[in-house]
Amino acid sequence: MALVLHSGPGNKNAFKALIAAEYSGVKVELTKNFEMGVSNETPEFLKMNPLGKVPVLETPDGAVFESNAIARYVARLKDDNPLFGSSRIEKAHVEQWIDFAATEIDSSVSRYLYPRLGFMPYVQTTEETAIASLKRALGSLNTHLTSKTFLVGHSVTLADIVLTCNLYPGFANILTKKFTSDFPHVERYFWTMVNQPNFKKIIGDVKQAESVPPVQKKAAPPKEAKAKDAKKEAPKEAPKPKVVEAPAEEEAPKPKPKNPLDLLPPSKMILDDWKRLYSNTKTNFREVAIKGFWDMYDPEGYSLWFCDYKYNDENTVSFVTMNKVGGFLQRMDLCRKYAFGKMLVIGSEPPFKLKGLWLFRGQEVPKFVMDEVYDMELYEWTKVDITDEAQKERVSAMIEDQEPFEGEALLDAKCFK
Repeated sequence: MALVLHSGPGNKNAFKALIAAEYSGVKVELTKNFEMGVSNETPEFLKMNPLGKVPVLETPDGAVFESNAIARYVARLKDDNPLFGSSRIEKAHVEQWIDFAATEIDSSVSRYLYPRLGFMPYVQTTEETAIASLKRALGSLNTHLTSKTFLVGHSVTLADIVLTCNLYPGFANILTKKFTSDFPHVERYFWTMVNQPNFKKIIGDVKQAESVPPVQKKAAPPKEAKAKDAKKEAPKEAPKPKVVEAPAEEEAPKPKPKNPLDLLPPSKMILDDWKRLYSNTKTNFREVAIKGFWDMYDPEGYSLWFCDYKYNDENTVSFVTMNKVGGFLQRMDLCRKYAFGKMLVIGSEPPFKLKGLWLFRGQEVPKFVMDEVYDMELYEWTKVDITDEAQKERVSAMIEDQEPFEGEALLDAKCFK
């Protein structure tokens, strides 16, 4: 028998197997007239997958469910399939990125998109968490793709197929250009993939979402019909008052948990005032902006930190190094309300050095930043002692983008504000 894929058209999980089949020269037939909620509830379907989920691949040796497993099965029908990579390490990296596509991309896109389409209950805090997780994942992916066309090696692998299919619902339904423009290498990668002939044959033309879908509101339940004959239906005893529970969607939203930094005592330093001064000072920077910073600085409400990249010997390509900094700053977006930073790329030739200065609310590097931004572990963090005039001057020099910096050329300077 031929391989039969049970799924409706337009299912991104079915796309994975169908695209893999195109690359592998394998024939897979998509069932016709598949109706979700009907076809997947028949005894025949439930025998193949008791959960009733799609897609399911029917093979001569039995059924296979779970989309990534199906795609792997199809690809393995071709001996030594390059979709799995050409070496042991490439095969491992293909599996690595397939897992990444499932745990980091697909889960975050789903938690952002599905509640807005009405498939899941909408909870604002859940959406905010999903967006933060998605930005973190896309930032990591963006860094990986700075100098790569494909995830692994120099041609399409199963990792590219799975990841692109998992990105597809996001790009097509909720990730607008405004959202994805922060991840230019991911954008370039996605559009490159979906325009590959074997992808386009299955997915068709893809258009990016122009707006975020509004939250779906549930219709109010119909009012109960009045009894035609109240006297006849009236019980002999007086009825007990009914306790009416408000429907879930009408409950007052639970207050969003406060960030611990919001609970700190008020500070005389207004961070937005400093950011405004920094942005608006075009001349006499040392006399205006730097002096203004030290006049505003509150050592009780804020702390200053130097950071030094641990692996500078890896920074052998200038644009890759600068993109590395850009990705880091994108992932720091979750603390914009509580931080200001300068990142310097130092040196006229490789290896380039990465050094930074950060102003954080509170006396420690915020825990939620350490937990959420994986790049933080790539740097050594040293608290600034402003009683040390040399350290204080170093802070001023970094804010000012002073060149040369510590005797070396300044290749690039980026500001987080």
